[in-house]
Amino acid sequence: MGAGPLTRASGPDGVPTRALRIAIIAHNRFPIRQPFPGGLESYVWYLVRALAARGHSVTLFAAPHSDLGAADAPFDVDVRPIGTKIRPQWQAPVPDHRDYLALMRTLIDDGGASFDVVHNHAYHYWPILLAARLRVPMLTTLHTAPVLWLKSAIRASGGRGSRFASVSESAAELWRDVVDDVMVVNGGVRVSDWPAGPGGSHLVWFGRITPEKGPHAAIDAARRAGMPLRLAGPIYDERYFRRKVRPHLGGDVTYVGHLGQPQLAELVGGAAAALITPCWDEAFGLVVAEAMSCGTPVIAFDRGAIRHLVTPDVGRVVAPGDTAAMAAAVADVATLSRDRVRSHAVTHTSDDASIERYLGIYRSLIEEGPSSSPTDGSPSLPRFFATLGRTAVADGIAGVARRLAQVR
Repeated sequence: MGAGPLTRASGPDGVPTRALRIAIIAHNRFPIRQPFPGGLESYVWYLVRALAARGHSVTLFAAPHSDLGAADAPFDVDVRPIGTKIRPQWQAPVPDHRDYLALMRTLIDDGGASFDVVHNHAYHYWPILLAARLRVPMLTTLHTAPVLWLKSAIRASGGRGSRFASVSESAAELWRDVVDDVMVVNGGVRVSDWPAGPGGSHLVWFGRITPEKGPHAAIDAARRAGMPLRLAGPIYDERYFRRKVRPHLGGDVTYVGHLGQPQLAELVGGAAAALITPCWDEAFGLVVAEAMSCGTPVIAFDRGAIRHLVTPDVGRVVAPGDTAAMAAAVADVATLSRDRVRSHAVTHTSDDASIERYLGIYRSLIEEGPSSSPTDGSPSLPRFFATLGRTAVADGIAGVARRLAQVR
C-alpha cells in the first residue's frame, strides 16, 4: 500500500492531520450534480466536497456529467466517469456489468499506488465481489434496506475485502441478517445550505416523484387539512405521475418542478410544515433533516429511521398511510418553535459529525490494512448468480408469508 502524500489536512477543531487519498465510488444511473435526483446523489456530493475542503485528495468515480460545483471553490476533485453513458434507472445492474468491472480492474491494477482507501456507495455487485482483490481497504456504505443484488454479492463473497456501514441504526439492523458487522454512520446535511426560513401558509412535499415516496398521500393529507400544497422533485416514474399526481394538480396543489438546492431551500423554508410520506422503510430520510434545518416542522409516516429523527419538539409521526392523522397534525405543529426545530437539526443531523466519523473509520482501516489478501481471489460469476437465484426465491417466499400473515 502506498504511503500517501505528505500533505496536511484539517482534522477536528482544525488540528492538522495527514491528508488521505480517497477513491469514492458512486452509482452510475444519475450524475452526482445539482439539482439532485435523490438522496444518494446529495449525500455523495456533500461528502466528496467536505472531504476535499478538509484537504484530502478525493477522486470520484460516478456517472458521466457529474459535477461537484468546485470551479469556484478552494479545493479540487478529480471526477472520472463510470462508463460512457447513463442507462435508464429501471434497468437491472447487468447492463452496467462491463463499466463496473473495468473500474474495479483499474483499482486492482493500481495496487495502492494512487489511493489509501476506497469508499463504495454503488448499488452494483462488482465492487463487493472484487473487493478482496484490492490492495487497499474498502468501506461500503449501504444506503437502502437490503436489496437483492447487494445481498447476493455479500453472500457470494462472504463480504471479504470490505467493511460495511449504514446510514441509520434501523437500516443497519436489517442488514445484519446479511453481514454480521455493520457500523452506523448517521446521515446528515450541510445545515448552512438550508438556512432558517420564515414559514408560511402552505405545506410542502419534496423528493423523487415515485410510488414509494408517496406524493399522492401528501396531496390527500393537504386537502384534508384545507391547506395549499407545493410539490417539488424529479419525476422518476412518468406513469405514476400521470395516474396519481397530475390529475390532482391545480388550485390548491402545485407542482413547481425539479429545483436546484438554493431554490428548494427557499421553498421549504417558506412552508408551514413539510409532509414526509414514504411508502417504504427509509434508511435515513434526508428530506427530514433538510426540512428541519430550515426550521420547518415535519409530519411524517412512521417508516424506517424516521421515528428516530422526529421528536415532539420538531414534528409529528403518524401511522403509515394515515393521511387523516397527518392532516390533523398540521394545526398541532403550527405551534412549534421554528428556532427549536432548526436547533435540533444543527445538533442531531449536521453532516460534520458523519464526516469526522468516516475519516476515523478510514484511518482505522488504513492502519489495519486490507481485510483480505489479493491472492484470496473472488467468487466466480456462476457462484454469484446461483446465490442471486437462491436469494430471490427466499425473498419471494418471505414476501408471500408476510402478505399471508397480513391477511390473517
